[in-house]
Amino acid sequence: MSGAPLIFDRKLLRIRQQRARKLEPVTFLTEQVAQDLAERLRAVVRAFPLAVDLGSPGDTVPHELAEEPAIERLVAVKASAAEPGCTVVADEELLPFADASIDLAVSVLALHTVNDLPGTLVQIRRALKPDGLFLAALLGGDTLTELRQSFALAEAEIMGGVSPHVAPFGDVRELGALLQRAGFALPVADVDRVTVRYSSVFSLMHDLRGMGATNVLLERRRQPLRRTTLLRMAQLYAEKFADPDGKLRATFDIVWLSGWVPHPSQQQPLRPGSARTRLADALGVVELPAGDKTGR
Repeated sequence: MSGAPLIFDRKLLRIRQQRARKLEPVTFLTEQVAQDLAERLRAVVRAFPLAVDLGSPGDTVPHELAEEPAIERLVAVKASAAEPGCTVVADEELLPFADASIDLAVSVLALHTVNDLPGTLVQIRRALKPDGLFLAALLGGDTLTELRQSFALAEAEIMGGVSPHVAPFGDVRELGALLQRAGFALPVADVDRVTVRYSSVFSLMHDLRGMGATNVLLERRRQPLRRTTLLRMAQLYAEKFADPDGKLRATFDIVWLSGWVPHPSQQQPLRPGSARTRLADALGVVELPAGDKTGR
């Protein structure tokens, strides 16, 4: 593990995820993102003899990719052998793969809870072969902004202070920059916004518990949440984030990251000064010397 700051209680995260699997797992978001992952991979015209699924919850990703002819073998990395579909037990922050040993690395809704995302991306890039592909979806942007705002307002009003209840999520531009820092070529970052509507904020919190996505921040308040604070939060949520029909909105921003390990066959940027056509000729305009002004 690097010297990156510790944000998440990873041990507690595994406990919450295990509890979700035993009780009533909520999988609609993972299933939708896994389907989108398969569609994105179909647009890539090449074969991947060895693919690795990093930490994606459940067995949805292996199920979605099982019939993809481009993937010959898929290895599912999980933190516990008890997790569905597990073939290799490892933590996403400590990958057990040799350098340049895999052709494709994918991950669905897992990497936003690692403490050292830059270091994890470097490990992934090293494990991929030249011209290997990394494709992942993680929560980012304004995910659960409604819940975050409602908790903050309620605690400030009742308790005179605010404690974190919703994890910090990376901005799409920041996450895209991490791909470049990790050494990926042709990096792309984009975001899909999913809005889920609920009859009450308690239904949303039920789903988050079923996803194993409740609060695992190390800086979380350790005392039980006061009933008055919880009820005030629910009231504020309903006041600020309800649609005309009374349903409450919950935002999930799915940030997609993709990048390739550098390879000579990839498209390369031109060297400065190597252009053979002037911009003025391409635009059909007259080029003026520096300092001259156009006529009016």
